[in-house]
Amino acid sequence: QVQLVESGGGLVQAGGSLRLSCAASGRTFSSYGMGWFRQAPGKEREFVAAINWSGSKTDYADFVKGRFTISRDNAKNTVYLQMNSLKVEDTAVYYCAGGSGYRRADYWGQGTQVTVSS
Repeated sequence: QVQLVESGGGLVQAGGSLRLSCAASGRTFSSYGMGWFRQAPGKEREFVAAINWSGSKTDYADFVKGRFTISRDNAKNTVYLQMNSLKVEDTAVYYCAGGSGYRRADYWGQGTQVTVSS
């Protein structure tokens, strides 16, 4: 069992930056693929970024490529999402997810709100 706790959300102006963190419990974190998803009001949850267990492979949704960076620190059981050049349309609840394979989402965090103002 893995528990995920996100932090780092908040209110930022368009063009600004935020870094989200996802702290994981459990000894299996270093073997898990991890990812970030988001859900805006009235919209379905969507994929944002993924990283494999070692950090050697990453994937991004087209709408965040070049602006967001996913990374992980297995010694700290933490995955990060660095978000730069934020846009109003990036406003959403951001969720951390992890699973036993790359881009699997067997476990979810509770989410952290990101609000980008114009």
